[in-house]
Amino acid sequence: MFRTFRGGQSGGWRVTSMSPVTGEPLPFMPALSVIDGNAVSLPLVSSRNAWRLVGVPSNLRYTERAEKQQLVSVQAGLGRLEATSAALIPIRKSQAWWELTQEERRKIFEDKSHHIASTLRFLPAIARQLYHCRDLGEHFDFLTWFEFAPADASLFEELVGMLRRTEEWTYVEREFDVRVVKEVLSA
Repeated sequence: MFRTFRGGQSGGWRVTSMSPVTGEPLPFMPALSVIDGNAVSLPLVSSRNAWRLVGVPSNLRYTERAEKQQLVSVQAGLGRLEATSAALIPIRKSQAWWELTQEERRKIFEDKSHHIASTLRFLPAIARQLYHCRDLGEHFDFLTWFEFAPADASLFEELVGMLRRTEEWTYVEREFDVRVVKEVLSA
């Protein structure tokens, strides 16, 4: 199942901000569509009027059994009614990251950066899903999607700030932060 994030002139989410964190930015678009499908047309070419990012959910890569069980027991699913705020954060890591072995990346990810252990306290308030896109020829390696209630916006800022201060984030060479709110149709 592919998940496509399309920045454009219309969509189910209204863009409230688009901020480059590091590397080249994406062009500002006023809306974001989030579409799931069994296929996606290639190539994914951006224009002045729209951009598309595509990823696929995958198995947890740097997670041990006990960590996975703990995550599953507390995490919330996407699409909750109260989660009308969201963030799309595409990330590309450096070649140095990909030249590390799986075990070396795991040590940085959890043993040094405590990615899983330190983020558990933000669940279930913040639901998240990681989409892999490196092997699809995308401009990013991962698309991170977070959903949360507006009342949890400061908690989300704390989460993102904490992650960006870890050793793992020293390997990020391109990151872009798109904040959105759910469009509500009036009757």
